Amino acid sequence: MFLSPIAMHISEYYTGEEPVFSFEFFPPANDKAHASLLKTISELHALQPHFVSVTYGAGGSTRDRTLELVSWIKNTVGLEAMAHLTCVGSSRDELRTMLDRLENAGIENLIALRGDPPAGDSEFKPAADGLSYASELIAMIRDENRPFCLAAAAYPEVHPEAESPEADLERLAHKVQQGAEVLITQLFFDNDSFFAFRDRAVKAGIAVPIVPGIMPVTGGLERMARFGAAIPARLRRQVELAGDDTGSIADAGEAWATEQCAALLAEGVPGLHFYTLNRSRATRNVLEKIRPHSP
Repeated sequence: MFLSPIAMHISEYYTGEEPVFSFEFFPPANDKAHASLLKTISELHALQPHFVSVTYGAGGSTRDRTLELVSWIKNTVGLEAMAHLTCVGSSRDELRTMLDRLENAGIENLIALRGDPPAGDSEFKPAADGLSYASELIAMIRDENRPFCLAAAAYPEVHPEAESPEADLERLAHKVQQGAEVLITQLFFDNDSFFAFRDRAVKAGIAVPIVPGIMPVTGGLERMARFGAAIPARLRRQVELAGDDTGSIADAGEAWATEQCAALLAEGVPGLHFYTLNRSRATRNVLEKIRPHSP
C-alpha cells in the first residue's frame, strides 16, 4: 500500500509518540543502476517509511538527478521526500535557483549541508560568492522566508575537520540557532558514543530531534572506515569470522544493526534514518525485526 502524497514537514512526524523511520537513496549513475534503484524503492515502499531522502553526488555533481528523483518520489510514488542541498560549487544565486526549482516541484523538506570537497581536493573551498558552512545555507534560506523544513547533519564521533568535540558541538548548536529543525547523524556502530553525544547536545541547549543514522555492514570494514565510524571490537570479530563470504558478512551486519536499533529505540530515540546504499535487503530485514507490525 502506498502512502498518500500528503505535503508535510518532516519535523511534524517527530512530534508523535511512535518512532519515525526513514531511508536515504542516492541518484543512480546509469540505466542499470536506475532500474536497480526503482526495484529497491518498490521493496522498501512496502515498509511504509515516514519519508526518504536523496543525496547530491560528490561535489554536488548530481544536483539535477537529485531534483528529478526527489520530485518523482514525492509526486509520483507518493512518499514524502527530502532533498540534500550542499554549498559545494554553487554561488548564492545558483543556490537560490535550485531552491526555486525544489519549491516549484513541491518539495518541502531539505537537509542543508556544507558538502564534501570535490574529488582531488584536500579541503573545502567555497565557490565564488558561495557559502562556507551549512549554518550559512540555513541562515540564507530562513532570511528569504523559504517554506522549507530544514534538517542538518550531526556527528556523534565528531566531524573529522573539527578542532575539538566542544567546537563541533558549538557549530551544531549554531545550525539549530539559524533554523535547523531536525538533526540526522552520520552513521555509527557504537551506541555509547551516540548516547554520550546526545547527552552533551541536550546539555548545550539543543532541543530539536536528534535522529541516529544507521548503515548495516554489507561489505569489508575498510570500506566502512572511510565514513569515520569507530568499529567496536565485537563487530569486528563477527565480520572477520565471516571471512570472504559476502552473505555471512551481510548476516553479521544485519544482526549487529538489529541489536543496535533495538537498543536505540529502547532508549527513546525519535526515529532511525537508514543509509540504504540503494539496496533493500539489509534495511528491510532489520526494520521488519525491530518493527514487527510492519506490512
